[in-house]
Amino acid sequence: MPTSPLPPEMLEALRQFDSPTVANAVEHFRVRDPVTGFASLELACQFPERGPMVGYAVTCTADSSTPGDTRPSRLLQVWEALEASPQPAILVIQYAGPDRLRACVAGDMIATAVQQYGGRGIVTDAAVRDRSGIKAKTTDFQVFCPGSVVSHGYPIFIEFNVPVTICGLTMQPGDLLHGDESGLLTVPLAVAAETPEQARAVRARESEFFEYLKSSEFNFAGLRQRLKGH
Repeated sequence: MPTSPLPPEMLEALRQFDSPTVANAVEHFRVRDPVTGFASLELACQFPERGPMVGYAVTCTADSSTPGDTRPSRLLQVWEALEASPQPAILVIQYAGPDRLRACVAGDMIATAVQQYGGRGIVTDAAVRDRSGIKAKTTDFQVFCPGSVVSHGYPIFIEFNVPVTICGLTMQPGDLLHGDESGLLTVPLAVAAETPEQARAVRARESEFFEYLKSSEFNFAGLRQRLKGH
């Protein structure tokens, strides 16, 4: 199985921080515009109680809403792509069919199989179903999607290992993803190894700020000084 670009302990260190803190840490390095690198509010974390998801994007496109579709499902290639990916993997599925609001690309069976192939989650701009089944049958597994529909339609996978855009977030195969109840972002690999240390610095600064807000020393002049440059 391919090795991760980052050592497991580094990924675990990233997982100790919430996604907004990681976003602030990435911003410190000025490697991208701060209005990019994250998904819109349309993409919702389905199991916020499970904490942050961290892993590498395995990208594909799919369709499940074309009536009378006779194309093969190509599900085997999903498993092959997951096996070939650095671990932990996150299956990212951009919808490419005619009716995204009625489209379903995964349920509890697909999600459980993705986890067995080393996946930590599924990200899609289409729907999933069997949310309670996914929650019951998987462990430490996350789903990001806009919502649910009841039927699977006829799901087929089309392209693999291609650039995809999910709810405003463009991802390349192998991109490092971090997501929790606040949303999903990419962590540029060029700064990923330094991001946990910077996230600790962000957390320390925020802790000091909140302590000041609750302290007897609080005044508006001091608040303006602390917020200078923000």
